Amino acid sequence: MAAEEDGSSNMDSDWSGAPSFLGSEVSEEWVPVDEGVKLRVITWKPTSSKSASTVVFVAGWGSLFEGWRPLISEWSSERTIVYIETREKKSSKISKKISESDFSVDKLSSDLVAVLRFYELESTQIDWYSSSLGSTILIDSFNCGRLSGRSSILLAPNSEFKFPFWAKALIVLPLPRFMYPIIVRLAVWAVERKVKEEGQRIRYRRALLSQDLQKMHLSARSLMKYSLPDNLDGISFPCAVMTASSDKLHGMDRAMDIIDRIPNCKFIEVPSNQYAHEADVIKEIHHFQLLE
Repeated sequence: MAAEEDGSSNMDSDWSGAPSFLGSEVSEEWVPVDEGVKLRVITWKPTSSKSASTVVFVAGWGSLFEGWRPLISEWSSERTIVYIETREKKSSKISKKISESDFSVDKLSSDLVAVLRFYELESTQIDWYSSSLGSTILIDSFNCGRLSGRSSILLAPNSEFKFPFWAKALIVLPLPRFMYPIIVRLAVWAVERKVKEEGQRIRYRRALLSQDLQKMHLSARSLMKYSLPDNLDGISFPCAVMTASSDKLHGMDRAMDIIDRIPNCKFIEVPSNQYAHEADVIKEIHHFQLLE
């Protein structure tokens, strides 16, 4: 299979470089969030329009920016966007010996607080947009009062992280490095069997093939033990869960369960998971945030 077909081309460039878009100014920084840990953060600021409140963007587990390019390339001309790559991603700079505990939801949540502090952002004034693991981190953070918001759109949140039986067995084992490429190929095979949307399948394939596999292995170990609290009554500002019935990887039933547990949570149904990564979804965002 050619590199371009399996999504493995230009993997080093996937994790650095600030993409420039018409109508905005961009900057890229590695922000210190913990001892020996820095996260890649990309910020776009509109050059002409008067921006509404800042959007803080927290993508999913191992998610590549390229998957969000269609949405951000247009959205960045009207809103200030702070795009945070969480520490399990290859872009994070970690100068200490790492363990499973370094990738807990609690650590990921603390990282977000540190980024907001670095940019002097008040969480109650933020419009959040997140996906998958990013959504789960935020729900946990909102519920315990660590973070808040003006609004939050949570795309395909996970209440827990379910791995296939064969994957669980491999995750708990102390794997030698030569096994990592084999595990990744197995993961790609499993995702492609599960995911029906072509755009979603391409994104996941490329993301899986471009990771720091030690970070992802330790992150998976931590996440497989996590589940959201049953009681999410600590969330007291406008939130919406966005999902598509065609998204078999995350599941509509799990999303609806989370909606039932967050007070006054709205439901935004979209045609596909891929749609939520494209510029057309801005109209649904505007409607929820009362910007239209």
